[in-house]
Amino acid sequence: MDLAPYACDPANSRGRRFQEPPAPTRTAFQRDRDRIVHSTAFRRLVYKTQVFLNHEGDLFRTRLTHSIEVAQLARSVARPLGLNEDLVEAIALAHDLGHTPFGHAGQDALNECMREHGGFEHNFQSLRVVDELEERYPAFDGLNLSFESREGILKHCSRANAQRLEAREPGGVGRRFLEGTQPSLEAQLCNLADEVAYNAHDIDDGVRSGLITVEQVRTVPLFDGHCGEALAEHPRLQGRRLLYESIRRMLSAQVYDMIDATRAAIASKAPGSADETRRAGPLVSFSAAMREASTQLKGFLLHNLYRHPQVMDMTGQAKEVVRALFAAYLANPREMQAAFAAREDTPRAVADYIAGMTDRFAAREHERLTGERRLV
Repeated sequence: MDLAPYACDPANSRGRRFQEPPAPTRTAFQRDRDRIVHSTAFRRLVYKTQVFLNHEGDLFRTRLTHSIEVAQLARSVARPLGLNEDLVEAIALAHDLGHTPFGHAGQDALNECMREHGGFEHNFQSLRVVDELEERYPAFDGLNLSFESREGILKHCSRANAQRLEAREPGGVGRRFLEGTQPSLEAQLCNLADEVAYNAHDIDDGVRSGLITVEQVRTVPLFDGHCGEALAEHPRLQGRRLLYESIRRMLSAQVYDMIDATRAAIASKAPGSADETRRAGPLVSFSAAMREASTQLKGFLLHNLYRHPQVMDMTGQAKEVVRALFAAYLANPREMQAAFAAREDTPRAVADYIAGMTDRFAAREHERLTGERRLV
């Protein structure tokens, strides 16, 4: 792998929290990726949803398919920029490990329930999964990933949680949130690839669901331009083939724009190492025109899909399920699995237990504990 001088080199990794001998045939970042793929939390993502709940259709995106799409897009940008593709893949595959059931609705509800107990942040929860909650190794909790993978997984973090991390791990992954510096370029790339992926697949899933139409999406200039180009080349194109071709062209345009804009930003700062990029400000970006076009697309999806009455109804029901689960487990921790019930910090144990649930397990538990049947 030919790495640029500003890429993260596994030979210069800041290491793991618990020292381990190196793998004979894999770099540190390859090993991180492999541990993530084999984790329990990664397998659960197949039954955790994005916009549409798991029972609403077999072909809608899940957190697992979304994470794979983010990894593919991010690797497509990483290679021409000379960044570390293995690290990019590890971060992309792990970035949603801490997400609750029922997408952002579950996260918001759990944060409300935990307001008096330190709150709930899904990015921070993803770090907790790989640092503490996975139970696979005899010598330590978590997956013991490298600093660089953990840094990328912690996309956002409140100051309070950053201070807790800094107290436990001075100079570690919480430090940049206190100093206002950036993560590695690989981490910055995964952040933007995440945005590109969910904008594109939410168009696809939204049209598949019938909640929005191609004609509606064509009011968005970014989509409409590529749809028009597709029709100019293939005048008889229609239906799902037209939708797929338009999204494909839109994704390609965003990827190439990201490569060009980031390459220019790197050239202007000329960082000589991965650490220098962390002090150079955000470098992975769109051009100004593409950023504006992407913002317009996000606005369209917010008003026409995420706030659609049908989505809002399911969101409301999902929040009620999470609130009811939290209240039930807090009142009687023995309803949880024994390892969670035995922990001293009951509210955090309840939050960890609920956050690890799949959509269908959460719905079944809610019915078992309350006698009510929702989200079916």
